[in-house]
Amino acid sequence: MNADDLLAALREILDPSQINTDPDALYDASADRYKKYAKARKVLDVPAPVAIVYPASAAEVSRLLVMCNEHGVNVIPRAGKTATEGGLENWKDVTVVIDTLRLDQIIKIDPYNMQATVQAGVALQDLEDKLRAMGLTTGHSPQSKPVAKFGGLVATRSIGQFSTLYGGIEDMVVGLECVFPDGHISRIKNVPRRAGGPDIRHIAIGSEGTLCYITEVTVKLFRYFGENHKFYGYLVKDVESGIRVLREVMVNGYRPSVARVYSEEDARQHFSRWHRDQCVLLFMVEGNANIVEATCKGIEESVEAHADAILAVVGSHLIEDWFNHLNWSQKDIDDEFVGMVESDHHAGFTTEISADWETIPRIYDNVMRRIRSEFPRAEDLTMLGGHSSHSYINGTNMYFVYNYAINCAPEDELRVYHHPLQTIIVEETLRLGGSMCHHHGIGKYRSEWMHAEHGSATYMLDKLKSAFDPNGIMNYGTIFPQEEAVRRFVR
Repeated sequence: MNADDLLAALREILDPSQINTDPDALYDASADRYKKYAKARKVLDVPAPVAIVYPASAAEVSRLLVMCNEHGVNVIPRAGKTATEGGLENWKDVTVVIDTLRLDQIIKIDPYNMQATVQAGVALQDLEDKLRAMGLTTGHSPQSKPVAKFGGLVATRSIGQFSTLYGGIEDMVVGLECVFPDGHISRIKNVPRRAGGPDIRHIAIGSEGTLCYITEVTVKLFRYFGENHKFYGYLVKDVESGIRVLREVMVNGYRPSVARVYSEEDARQHFSRWHRDQCVLLFMVEGNANIVEATCKGIEESVEAHADAILAVVGSHLIEDWFNHLNWSQKDIDDEFVGMVESDHHAGFTTEISADWETIPRIYDNVMRRIRSEFPRAEDLTMLGGHSSHSYINGTNMYFVYNYAINCAPEDELRVYHHPLQTIIVEETLRLGGSMCHHHGIGKYRSEWMHAEHGSATYMLDKLKSAFDPNGIMNYGTIFPQEEAVRRFVR
């Protein structure tokens, strides 16, 4: 099927107002924030999709997928457009982007059963605003909260800043509706738990649009006690010491909503007024008064147990002020884009990994050493550091952050800078037994390590792909490796 035939077929399914062929919109849809600098400089090296379409029901999604499946048309599911790993990038000449824009209904808020059902195009912030007015919350707060939508949050296995208390999106999803390439609409009912075979929610959760299209989601709700928030901050002597305090808090059974450790370099850009060139340890506690009191006591006891690592106490108002300005709005994203048009200073890339408690400091130290000694453009780095921001009973994550001045052609930036840096991080993580992707997903540009990540369990993923998407129309190149991912970095 060529582009003209595809447009004709789309017009048979949708109203003209649901089909977008504006050149600027198609250019924007050809890549996500992974290639934000190249996009800003108008040098993207991938084809634009033929159209962006906006179905208004699961039935319309079903008809679209059946048509695309019959004719071999590549489909890229899209929601809030905040993807960072190339999951929305287009690698096919004949592609349609199916956007959730018109799947925008909050279907039901059920405060007695503590759950809410929304269509995939509902913005997280919109639901959260309604819930807060009712004294409730989803507990989900990624940095992209003001613009993220539920379809994308679930498809990318999103995590939020309060995950240490509430969990990731996979812990919040009760049930969902999704559509498969053959047009079949599956609805997973809303129950608190069941033992009816494998947990089939996870075929859709984290699938990154490669197996199905998510149309509806039901999530848990929590009571919101905004008046009980407490904040703690400390300067600590090094990253490993801060991680030891995090571990003490977690293994003693306490669950602050936020628990983080920042390296000196990363602290410098977040806490410029008071970091004193030291690592930063911080906590936020929330919940009902009794839980908050107990958690605060547990944090204080854990800090006291590691008093030799604490260099200074930071005023709680400073931590609260920082956290209140952490989320990115659409204006922040737009301003960053404009800045990249005008400047060759990169605003920052990240690679987030996870491992157990004793391994995370080793990964961090090895990565810092290797980048500083092996990366040929090390002199262009303007910041290299990281932070732990999501902790569990058996380990934590490390969010590597690196900024650099771009001294190459815009179209070569990722090959010259980001990919070599990410390669070192992934290599060290996999070598020591960690996971190369904690919450941003595989996308297209970590797919080259997908087999190394999953090992013998790759068999299970491959079987899912062949069963649900045998014609390979769903988001070509994402998660499941293709040669393009390698060729783009070997010139």
